[in-house]
Amino acid sequence: MAYKRTSKKRASPQGALFVCLLFYFAIVSAPAMAAQTRQANCAANAVDETVTVAQVIDGDTLRLRDGRSVRLIGINAPEIGRKGRPSEPLAEAARETLQALLGKTTPVGLRFDREKRDHYGRLLAHVYLQDGKSVEAALLEAGLAAQIVVPPNVMQLDCYRTAENKARKARKGVWQNIYRPVPVRKLSRDSRGFRIIRGRVLQMGESRRSLWLNFQPRTGEGAREGVAVRIARTDLEWFDQRQLHSLRGKNIMVRGWLSPYKKQLVMRLRHPASLEVVP
Repeated sequence: MAYKRTSKKRASPQGALFVCLLFYFAIVSAPAMAAQTRQANCAANAVDETVTVAQVIDGDTLRLRDGRSVRLIGINAPEIGRKGRPSEPLAEAARETLQALLGKTTPVGLRFDREKRDHYGRLLAHVYLQDGKSVEAALLEAGLAAQIVVPPNVMQLDCYRTAENKARKARKGVWQNIYRPVPVRKLSRDSRGFRIIRGRVLQMGESRRSLWLNFQPRTGEGAREGVAVRIARTDLEWFDQRQLHSLRGKNIMVRGWLSPYKKQLVMRLRHPASLEVVP
């Protein structure tokens, strides 16, 4: 396939507002409703760069022949164990599937989004095979990764959500058990890393830098004082704050990375597509 080169155009403020309002629909919709949203076109009609992959690090990270690293946008695959830690279930399967998709020396296309590098210095890109098919969508449909939205890189949000929904409905791969939502009351002191958690919002709070959604306290041995979701003020442009405040008393499901903070477990929420209101 002969890729076309992209031309860079900056989105207008009006367009950005429309996107924010459209994405907020995910907050108030059940998963079944989300599955009925318009399917985005995952195929690449243009790329920014054609590269050769030297190594597949894991299910969402590549090393190129020129030494650069690429983090695939929009997905999170199970982690390969490092520094003596065991690999997460299906981590090797995700890596092997990505290796098989890419082949050994076949060039692939990179399509950059609004933010080109992460804080580790890795390139952030949507990756495409020579026939224009999306690598991220293939992994999501196989149930070997979960969608994760980190703004401002939201170009393929609809497509990736549709691909994930297919795997969730069929209970493929990680949706058999690994990424099954965990009630906040069952989180342990050592809970870390990517999780999908579920609980009732008891309180809303605000600080100078963040808005907080506080769940009911956890129970059991070694329980901390509670679990909270943090939305940085720098990310609030993606949310309808009135709708956020309406979440008090509702059951929600949130995905992201858990980490300890003081006596709590905290998950940062970057985008409304990572939150669902549930029964």
